[in-house]
Amino acid sequence: MGSVLPEPLPGAAARTRPAGHPVVALTIAGSDPSGGAGIQADLKTFAALGGYGCAVLTGLTAQSTTGVTRVLPVPADMVTAQLGTLFADVAVDTVKIGMTTDAEVARAIAAALRDLRAGARPPFVVLDPVMVATSGDRLLAREAETVLREELLPLSDLVTPNLPEAAVLLGTDPARDAAEAADQARALLGLGARFALVKGGHLTSAEAVDHLAGPGLGAGAGDVVALAAPRVATRNTHGTGCTLSSACAVLRPVHDGWEPAVRAAKDYLTGALRAADDLVVGGTGTAAGPWRGHGPVHHGFATALSPTPS
Repeated sequence: MGSVLPEPLPGAAARTRPAGHPVVALTIAGSDPSGGAGIQADLKTFAALGGYGCAVLTGLTAQSTTGVTRVLPVPADMVTAQLGTLFADVAVDTVKIGMTTDAEVARAIAAALRDLRAGARPPFVVLDPVMVATSGDRLLAREAETVLREELLPLSDLVTPNLPEAAVLLGTDPARDAAEAADQARALLGLGARFALVKGGHLTSAEAVDHLAGPGLGAGAGDVVALAAPRVATRNTHGTGCTLSSACAVLRPVHDGWEPAVRAAKDYLTGALRAADDLVVGGTGTAAGPWRGHGPVHHGFATALSPTPS
């Protein structure tokens, strides 16, 4: 496949950014109309953490806090056009990849990243291998799993699967405890990821413990560190995976390494979870029966000066 990047405009003069300019962060992901996950969550996270967000859409979903009723992939050639047009004009510092929907879209993203990586300013790349929503609805076609594993994962600086996603990538059973989660984080490095963060939210420990694997980490522990945060008691967890991965992406350019960036991202997510019950987003419509959904985390908790409807 040839280059997906358009030629620069003739006579165009390059512009430089002043010191202290916001990190320019790109999300490549699907849309969530309820605003709790997908590109909506990513852009909110970028803004909350001081970044400037760009977005390339890979798919539309019909979705609320109670589940996903339909997924419509954006055609792969349109994903290619979005990425090529953007990269020809905007210097992106960091990229977060979320829902890739199908194999052709995943290949289009991989081709664009290979072209971008061949340039003079390669960005950080975080891959959140979105396969299944919090509600249990599938968001990735099964035939796309191989492309994600073999093409996108080796292009990633950090991959951030939860326990079921890590198991799919590795072709094994989900980790049952912290030791197995750490082993799976190490194993993901063997697939080509530079760093791997296996999220432990599905375990039942008192704390939410994630395992970060990569070179230079965890002296004496096989290059793995356990990152613990308080487990927040709330059902409003919609978008936690999107939020954590996008926080890692936008924070990495302003931190010296992945471990401090991931620690800062976990602190932000913990705050968003603690404030989640302040939001009343799901269950406010006219559908019959009790509310059964998972509301969103509160991305803007730190600067919440929310206008109240009159």
